[in-house]
Amino acid sequence: MVYLAERGYRAVAPDLRVYGDTTGAPVNDISKLSLFHLVGDLITLLEAIDPNEDNVFVVAHDWGAIIAWHLCLFRPDKVNALVNSSVHFFPRNPHMNLVEGFKALYGEDHCISRFQVPGEIEAEFAPYGAKAVLKKFLTYRDPAPFYFPEGKGLDAIPDAPAALSSWLSEEELDYYASKFEKTGFTGPINYYRALPLDWELTAPWTEAQVKVPTKFIVGDLDLVYHIPGAKEYIHNGGFKKDVPLLEEVVILEGAAHFVNQERPDEISKHIYDFIQKF
Repeated sequence: MVYLAERGYRAVAPDLRVYGDTTGAPVNDISKLSLFHLVGDLITLLEAIDPNEDNVFVVAHDWGAIIAWHLCLFRPDKVNALVNSSVHFFPRNPHMNLVEGFKALYGEDHCISRFQVPGEIEAEFAPYGAKAVLKKFLTYRDPAPFYFPEGKGLDAIPDAPAALSSWLSEEELDYYASKFEKTGFTGPINYYRALPLDWELTAPWTEAQVKVPTKFIVGDLDLVYHIPGAKEYIHNGGFKKDVPLLEEVVILEGAAHFVNQERPDEISKHIYDFIQKF
């Protein structure tokens, strides 16, 4: 954000529903956490920031990328260009929602499967505390999927090196932990519990294309990049078919899932080089 602001852009990062300092969000009501609610919040935010601005540049990562893909799917008129990282576009499978899809690929112990029963994974995380949970997630650099076998909690994830990665300071980790200690993990995990609802509601967009100029960035160690079929989809034409204005795919060697934090200078330059063309 600082990098772009120094180059004349106005950069805004929203706290999403049930995250950070957001208030009044329905933490326990999964039906209020659909992609339509999340995209609707962004549209309302854009209106509040500048009602006269019709086109913005959108930059997003991970769950933010999922929301950004759908913002561009639902309201391409609002977006000048998109830079997404880590999570490529997932075209809607008319026969199976994402939860069922990941269960078919990875079984019942995969994180998305384990996140589905309200309160279950939260109870397993609770003894560790927010900071330990976040450290496990943020320092995970294995391209293999996340598994949480029942009853094993975080112990199923190998410990990261004792020293935090150079890009994740103790101060940053404490900040993130303070936000999750305040609002808990239930709200964010409910995004995953809303995935079957998202699948039902997005039926009209089956086979719809994302028609916004796009750049996609992913680390070659990112576990999403290693989902079976992902590389073939990204590189062999499927991605370009669904996102016809996809202009560039960047694979960062030696980078893992949290690529925007791990390689901030490179990511910032990639964003700037792309959006200044518009």
